[in-house]
Amino acid sequence: MPAVLDLDQRAPAFREALATLQASRPAAPTADEGWWSQVHRYYDVAREPVNLENGFWGPMAEPVKAEYERLTTFINHHNAHWVRREWPQALEALRVRVARSLGCGHDELVLVRGASEAMQVLIQGYRGLAAGDTVLYCDLDYPAMRAAMAFLRERRGVNAVRLAIPEPATREAVLATYRQALHDHPRVRLVLLTHVSHSTGLVMPVRELTTMIEAAGADVVVDAAHSWGQMAFDAPDLGAPFAAFNLHKWVGAPLGCAVLYIRRDRLDAIEAPFAGLDFGADDIRSRLYGGTPNFAAWLTLPAALDWHETIGVAHKAARLRHLRDAWVGPARTLPGMQILTPDEPGMVAGITSFRLAGRTSTADNQALARALLEHHGVFTVQRSGPAAGDVVRVTPGLHTTDAEIDRLVVGLRQLLG
Repeated sequence: MPAVLDLDQRAPAFREALATLQASRPAAPTADEGWWSQVHRYYDVAREPVNLENGFWGPMAEPVKAEYERLTTFINHHNAHWVRREWPQALEALRVRVARSLGCGHDELVLVRGASEAMQVLIQGYRGLAAGDTVLYCDLDYPAMRAAMAFLRERRGVNAVRLAIPEPATREAVLATYRQALHDHPRVRLVLLTHVSHSTGLVMPVRELTTMIEAAGADVVVDAAHSWGQMAFDAPDLGAPFAAFNLHKWVGAPLGCAVLYIRRDRLDAIEAPFAGLDFGADDIRSRLYGGTPNFAAWLTLPAALDWHETIGVAHKAARLRHLRDAWVGPARTLPGMQILTPDEPGMVAGITSFRLAGRTSTADNQALARALLEHHGVFTVQRSGPAAGDVVRVTPGLHTTDAEIDRLVVGLRQLLG
């Protein structure tokens, strides 16, 4: 008989940490350093240099990491004997658990290794295009997604149009940009929207845009790689039929955990290249054959989601916005400073980028990030994409302290003051 693995079972230390966190959590969302200092104790991260580049992926909390290690040992020990017999049932249970957290049906999602993998399936597999149609994307979309949309020109014979989001960005300016594009290109059939831009941190008004775009006769695919976990929403709240989500960025799962989402009434709109291999065309699992996953990483998802939900996404959102505002406010007063996200509610979360007036090249912004690291011990990263020029991205994490943000402010003042 294969070994029994109960996905709801947790190591005693994990259950104890979860109970401690739950008992101390304030009733209302808080950014208060007092309670968050308790949360910080569960994150074993290097404090030198200060890591303000948490957009790549998010570190696991120590209790979650211990679960991952326990499950890695389990898989390594029992190996194929367990996986061959028990994995299909375990995977189905994982889909159900993730769907509960994402607010959708488990038949509307499939686990994948990264949001980029899922987005490629959605963009390249979209059926509703004919030669001469138009697809829209923008400068703030992720580079691989921009490339996939542009490649539809060669693959499908469509007109691929890249928009530039105005700076400074506002809700109305974003809506007006897409409204004008839909007017100028009446044959738009597919639009890529990025919920939270990897380059600037701008939060797009996806629900409003989706309503506008669908009224014009087009479909929307949403890159939500950066939003789930640092903002409070369910998949249906986006209003879009197609989306991709990461769990290893802001949810705190191990690397290699993501979700492909297709609303059940739109499954036929995405090609099923593997239909008949394991699943029929009416099953979302036929849209991607990912090969052998990291079994232990995926088995850790229930623990990661439990941890994420115990902290509370509203608490996470409040804390990340507090950390962002703590450096953006002082930075706005510095000479030549350009902040790439507005303070407008709903248009920004934890990520925000900046550039200096006239310093728009990749080399300029790499040099600025390097100066912050070498002279002030603060790690940030240069990002390309925005039409107006490259930027330096600042991304705090759940483990970031107020004092670490203060070091960034001091560094910026000394560099620019």
